[in-house]
Amino acid sequence: MAKDYRKLAEAIVTNVGGEENIVSLYHCITRLRFKLRDEQVAKANKDKIKNLQGVLSVVEANGQYQVVIGNEVADVYQTIMNQYQIKSALGSDNVEVAEPEAKATGNVFIRFFNVLSSIFNPIIIALAGAGMIKALLVVLTTYHVMSADGSTYKILSAAGNSVFYFLPLFLAISAARVFQANQFISLAIVAALLEPNLVGMITKNGVTVDFLGIPTVLMTYSSTVIPAIVSIYVYSKLEKLLKKFIPKSIEIFALSMVALLIMVPLTVMVIGPVGVILGDGLGNMMNLISAKSGLVAGLIIGGGWTFLVMVGIHWGVVPIMINNLSTYGYDTLRPMIAAATFASAGVALGVFLRSKNKQVKGLALSSLIPALLGGITEPIVYGLSVKYKKPLITQTIVGAVVGAFMGAMHTKAIVYVFPALTTLPAFFGDTFVVYCIGIAAAFFGSALLTYILGLGEVGEAENLVMADASLHISLPVEGQVISLDDVADEVFSSRAMGQGVAVIPTNGILKAPVDGVVAAVFPTGHAIGFKANDGTEILIHIGINTVELNGQGFTMKGTIGQTVKRGEVIGEFDLAAIKAAGFDPTTMLIFTTDLADKELKIEDKTGNHYEDFLLQTELAGEQA
Repeated sequence: MAKDYRKLAEAIVTNVGGEENIVSLYHCITRLRFKLRDEQVAKANKDKIKNLQGVLSVVEANGQYQVVIGNEVADVYQTIMNQYQIKSALGSDNVEVAEPEAKATGNVFIRFFNVLSSIFNPIIIALAGAGMIKALLVVLTTYHVMSADGSTYKILSAAGNSVFYFLPLFLAISAARVFQANQFISLAIVAALLEPNLVGMITKNGVTVDFLGIPTVLMTYSSTVIPAIVSIYVYSKLEKLLKKFIPKSIEIFALSMVALLIMVPLTVMVIGPVGVILGDGLGNMMNLISAKSGLVAGLIIGGGWTFLVMVGIHWGVVPIMINNLSTYGYDTLRPMIAAATFASAGVALGVFLRSKNKQVKGLALSSLIPALLGGITEPIVYGLSVKYKKPLITQTIVGAVVGAFMGAMHTKAIVYVFPALTTLPAFFGDTFVVYCIGIAAAFFGSALLTYILGLGEVGEAENLVMADASLHISLPVEGQVISLDDVADEVFSSRAMGQGVAVIPTNGILKAPVDGVVAAVFPTGHAIGFKANDGTEILIHIGINTVELNGQGFTMKGTIGQTVKRGEVIGEFDLAAIKAAGFDPTTMLIFTTDLADKELKIEDKTGNHYEDFLLQTELAGEQA
């Protein structure tokens, strides 16, 4: 049965400010990328969106509001587009923008990489598939399973080479969408660079020919990256200028004619050669760095890649890798990145083996498969590493160490793919064994270190008791114990209301934490107060901002003055409904009386103790 994404789609759209606040939307492999009119509305609801079931995180960069979904992003995107009248940024030829675009933010460097990300995102899937065909053919011919002279090989080779040879055409279409220029005119401009008559004049790169008496240097443009992107950027500016002067009555032929007459010579004479030289220079620089200090380069890339993923600009590095492949026939960056990818996958295995929480173990296992088979790590990064902090430290350390190893050994990729077990043929060659050793070390090393360091968990709530000589306290709900520092509400995290702990609940059963009486019951049912027999006052607050639900989904059985026993069921709440409504269900146990004279301890059923747990600003330890 197909999964229903309508509630999630509705909650996301509502919390980014509604349909009317969305200028456009598209998606990459794991993220919904919104362009909003007023980002402040979405920023105010950021925590609500992050806590929706099905959302991994939210990233804001360069006027984009990115909602990280993971593997199901295409389904959520399609559901949103079916339910709402929202402009798709993946549209075919929407040159005129009906609504003003959101103002670009961030420094020039971040904006540049975001533009590259937007251009390359739509064509990555074609690049990866074609790359795997090329890699498989290398393996088949190396082991003499297939002859390179046969027609079968040549047909399959055409399938693998198509995207790479005609890459400038793919880039022209995608760049036209990003720069808001006519896609077909853009395609015609760049197609001229691959036209047989022009290609036939290129006896070698740098040959000089005559154009209207002007010496013109010709270059080979197949598989190049920079010339097409720069050419379409310049054309996008020219198109706006031409439309001011060309009458509408003749625009249907005059616009494209004038554009081609200007842009093709300009590209052949100036933009193209400069772009090729820049691309070659960039590739030479990267290879020089790798050759001179591959260890340092790998250390930086292997350790820093996860953070580029978190910012959402990691696709901006793709042009460098593709340029390396087209210029040298190999790339040394991708193996360094693979170190980070497999270190992330190792985190998922380590969490699965270490965690005592069934929900966390389920997330770890479900995110491990896409990472190993598809190289998709964002569910791990946002669902585990960022959330629990220690796994992020682990994968950064292991990624850096293994990346340094890959760099020092000058490990190579022969085609563009995502690092995964299914794409091993893409790394076939004289450094293949080194690559296999590296990814194995990253995966198992990260898993082991994660298991040793743990997540920062205390354990399952039903196994925890807080006590001193006169007071016994149990946590009110079953789930994952976290510090108040990690609660996404400053009122609680700052301890303005008092010391305490928080629990991410796994069910909706609320139990009395102490022997005593019910001191207060809030009308909305989202909070209840207790007074222990020794006079200690405790507040239980279910969820963050759940007062806005006006009692919907909450059932309190306790009444003011009622005597209760520790562990007695005192109420229920609909956990699924709270999440579906976009609220964080984290439940706080807050001491509203002074604890200065208390020596409270926390212990699990195995006898492990954590001294002064409630008086510290962070968890004092974790379950062994």
